[in-house]
Amino acid sequence: MTRKQKRLAIIGGGVGFLTAAVLLVMFAFSQAVAYFYVPGDLTKADVAPGTRIRLGGLVEAGSVKRGEGRTITFKVTDTLATVPVTYTGILPDLFREGQGVVAEGAFVGGSPVFVADTVLAKHDETYMPKDVADRLKAQGVTLGGEENIR
Repeated sequence: MTRKQKRLAIIGGGVGFLTAAVLLVMFAFSQAVAYFYVPGDLTKADVAPGTRIRLGGLVEAGSVKRGEGRTITFKVTDTLATVPVTYTGILPDLFREGQGVVAEGAFVGGSPVFVADTVLAKHDETYMPKDVADRLKAQGVTLGGEENIR
């Protein structure tokens, strides 16, 4: 092998390695993306079953039901629409009716019930994630503690 061939082989190997690395990073990012929706958006959006999303809004009063084991069902609302949610696991201590929540998961098998694998609750009585607050305000929901929206 001549020097020129060695140099071309090294350059070709480097380009191949970089291409593989970029493809792996792109694949990892595509698997980690979860779009954010409020219940009112889901009526307009075409979310395919099995697609991971984040569902944010308020836990509807009177909707929390404890099932067998650690299974909990509740409804998330933005006052315009309501989505039933099922979650199996331990809920955050601050999870309660009428409070802000973000659930991450998917609709399974074309069912209207959102199956969450992660549930996040706000951390104090006036905090709400900015994207949830913005979406709720756009829907006409009045929020208290505007200064604590982050």
